[in-house]
Amino acid sequence: MTEQRISRRALMIGGGAIAAWAASPARALLAQMGGAALPAPVEALVAQMTVEEKAGQLTLMAAAWAGGAATALNPIAATASFDQQLAEVKAGRITGVFNGNGAAMARRMQTVAMREQRLKIPLLFAADIIHGFRTVFPMPLAEAGSFEPALAERTARAAAVEASAAGIDWTFAPMVDIARDQRWGRGIEGAGEDVLLGRTMADARVRGFQGRRGLAADDAVMSCAKHFAAYGAAEAGLDYNTVDVSERTLRDVYFPPFQAAFAAGSGTTMASFNELSGVPATANPWLLGQVLRDEWRFDGLVVSDYTGDLELIDHGFAADARDATRLAFMAGVDMSMQSGFYLAHLPDLVAKGEVPMARLDQAVRRVLALKVRLGLFDDPFRRIDPRREKTRVRTPAHLALAREAGRRSIVMLKNEGDLLPLPRSGKRIALIGPFAQGQQNLIGPWNVYGSDADAIDLLSGVRATVADPALVTATAGSGVEAALSGGIAAAVAAAQAADIVVLAIGESQDMSGEAQSRTEIVVPPAQMALAEAVAATGKPIVIALRNGRALALSGAVLAAPAILVTWFLGSQSGLAIADILFGAEGPSARLPVSFPHATGQEPYHYAHKNTGRPNPPGPLQPFKAHYRGTPNTAAFPFGHGLTYGRIDYAALDTGGGRLTADGVLTVTATITNRGTRRAEEVVQLYVQDVTASITRPIRELKAFRKITLAPGASTSVSFTLRRADLTFIGTDLKPTVEPGRFRLWIAPSAEAEGVAGEFTLV
Repeated sequence: MTEQRISRRALMIGGGAIAAWAASPARALLAQMGGAALPAPVEALVAQMTVEEKAGQLTLMAAAWAGGAATALNPIAATASFDQQLAEVKAGRITGVFNGNGAAMARRMQTVAMREQRLKIPLLFAADIIHGFRTVFPMPLAEAGSFEPALAERTARAAAVEASAAGIDWTFAPMVDIARDQRWGRGIEGAGEDVLLGRTMADARVRGFQGRRGLAADDAVMSCAKHFAAYGAAEAGLDYNTVDVSERTLRDVYFPPFQAAFAAGSGTTMASFNELSGVPATANPWLLGQVLRDEWRFDGLVVSDYTGDLELIDHGFAADARDATRLAFMAGVDMSMQSGFYLAHLPDLVAKGEVPMARLDQAVRRVLALKVRLGLFDDPFRRIDPRREKTRVRTPAHLALAREAGRRSIVMLKNEGDLLPLPRSGKRIALIGPFAQGQQNLIGPWNVYGSDADAIDLLSGVRATVADPALVTATAGSGVEAALSGGIAAAVAAAQAADIVVLAIGESQDMSGEAQSRTEIVVPPAQMALAEAVAATGKPIVIALRNGRALALSGAVLAAPAILVTWFLGSQSGLAIADILFGAEGPSARLPVSFPHATGQEPYHYAHKNTGRPNPPGPLQPFKAHYRGTPNTAAFPFGHGLTYGRIDYAALDTGGGRLTADGVLTVTATITNRGTRRAEEVVQLYVQDVTASITRPIRELKAFRKITLAPGASTSVSFTLRRADLTFIGTDLKPTVEPGRFRLWIAPSAEAEGVAGEFTLV
């Protein structure tokens, strides 16, 4: 590899490259059109390219100059040296790279493209910016629990500001897959199990990444809605596994978040690894052609996932690399990531007439159009500024936002006897568990550029919060998945010497994310043994779960009087958790996924169907739809989360109970905080279509609102329903609404009664 520090000479070469670009054919073509009418310049540029150069524009590769974290996030593959990759740039054989090493690297590569490449087409720099760049925010699933799309937009905006300063133009986010099987590890990247929450967060994150000033702004990055489609429906929650769901389910559940992302302006999407009803998504003409292009009129770019075209061979769908290239490309995948198949095989496929030149040119136009939208044809170095890179990252404002997002993502499952919040003084506190201290397992899965070493752990956060840090001790007690010699004895001694125990247990960050499916979504046995031993001391215990998915809790963990779900919260983890533990802020998040009673319930989601034999309220009855000894409910349902207040729901008003086809129905409830502390409540509206031509879920979330209540305060919360809110995919696979009777709930969770009533659509 060549020298990786940016030098004065490189900066000077960069200046020369800008000058060269100003005189290049592509720049001149755009100048002729005033930068406004894109098609003619793109057409003229395409006409000048060789078939090999066109294939190069459709080839995206992992950066040869990349950090260890980027390398670890994908399968091990042979990579070119940086000098070899620069030669590929010069020859016009790649369109850009992903997960590279900052502005210095980007400037070196763009300089070669602008000075030495024949057509001087700017490179595109992409990256996995999933939940932050150098400032790391809560993992997306955790942040979805805030039920605050404005917060998700703000954190995505901050991530874009930092990433763009390092030369990044394009992020492979947001993931908008609905995930209803908690065994699947990639649920951490999305918004959970609910369609409405998924749509809302998809919209917010796209707007955050892309900004409000247009994609040509130097702090905007293009988003990529992924993975198209139904990746979250993998059989048995096994990553990469087969997906076989009905078209109705696709249209009702898995498509809407993508449609929301595209409506918000996302100009790219990524084909998913999985097959759909026997046809891999990467080579699925119905999915990528009929649905995406013909029905939805999507005019953006489709990129494969990492070696997704190569994997068509192991799917048993393509005979060899050449066949895989033809199938993926003709199905609608415009750009190939990492396999190199398009560069290797498209020229011959075009020469032999198996791929029309018109299809090749179509894909090239989409790539060039993306680069124009990003402002790269106007200034290829607009996001490449090593000096700016140093000033935009980990700013005080971004770190403050990370702390705010962290505490607003924490869910309180239990708080018996008002154990929380803890007092800041006068109590000896024992932090026990593998996550009690240390610079590991803080930022969470799928972060390329952040570092645990820069994050704040639980011990540091608690000691920074209490009046006397000397009263706080930390003891591991066990490893994440293995016992420690003498660990339990040390933990018991620490608990006995303390007034209160905070037990920090759960999953390590390498237990969630891609390729991290679990057969048992439980706290590992070594930690369960620790929890049982500590509980036996009789000391008050607060469980601080670190987790990347919903868990099936049991034993001493489930029996603990207080449980906080703290997920993976990023750079300010310890301070965010301490804010909630000691009451600087109250818990305000809600579960974006259902916590089951047992792993065997998975896949479980609240919006399931009744079946013909639902168990009635009360004890389990024979020959009804439930597991042996376990109800068909959640231990902690979607939408559940407690506050430091005492929240009551009352006085439902159904607005007359009649909704006409072209009218509106306003439903209202009174929400009261009868506690002594300020509280934020997420008020949720659920509806059930009682009788329909297609059986409907027992509840569906139709709206939510987050409100703040002072002690003793009440407020009236209203929701407006329209006919369109009751739409579902009918017998003809088209959206439909049918008149009839509907149940509704204004409630604090998907399984809470709250206040309930009925209305009729007439």
